[in-house]
Amino acid sequence: MDSDSEISVLLAEDHALFRQGLRELLDTAGLSVIGEASDGINAARLARELRPDVVVMDLNMPRMDGIDATSEIMKSEHPPVVLVLTVSTTNDDVLDAIAAGAAGYLLKDAAADEIVNAVRSASSGSSPLSPTIAGAVVRRVREQSTATDQPDDLLALSEREREILRLVAHGRDNTEIAQELYLSPSTVKNHVSSILEKLGVDSRVQAAVRAARAGIV
Repeated sequence: MDSDSEISVLLAEDHALFRQGLRELLDTAGLSVIGEASDGINAARLARELRPDVVVMDLNMPRMDGIDATSEIMKSEHPPVVLVLTVSTTNDDVLDAIAAGAAGYLLKDAAADEIVNAVRSASSGSSPLSPTIAGAVVRRVREQSTATDQPDDLLALSEREREILRLVAHGRDNTEIAQELYLSPSTVKNHVSSILEKLGVDSRVQAAVRAARAGIV
């Protein structure tokens, strides 16, 4: 994207006041809100019709919940990125949303600039992940996992890539990882791209799940 004005956003949120506040926040930040849906069925329909870059998706909505709506949206030939913005930290909700194809996960109590940055990051192919949500994902996957051996694709990661993957799994974004490891953000971005390619996954959160299952985070 050359500018924020080219980032189109669909809001899927059943609470009118919160949805209005979210629109005003994104509009003020220069992002383009092209549609709003108050239930999951309309969210899936508008995603097909309007073809936004990013869908900001609540999980708890009438008629069709955000998980099923995300699953429907992902059936499109060229689906948008779905960024979940929710109050739920329930492990099952988080993992079901991952399975449905959501790429980013934030809580509604996130700071305004964090939400704006998450939409921008999602539009550029990153996967924003709230540290709280990341922790829930890692804990639940550890509880469910019985595997002790690491698959070949994880063994193919370099030590630096494993280090970065651990930080990704704990909800760090590229800038935070760069600061912590004294690397440039572009170097971290290249490492993350390599990690996703080696693991055969599409998003950072899917990579985090793989890491947690293998016991390396």
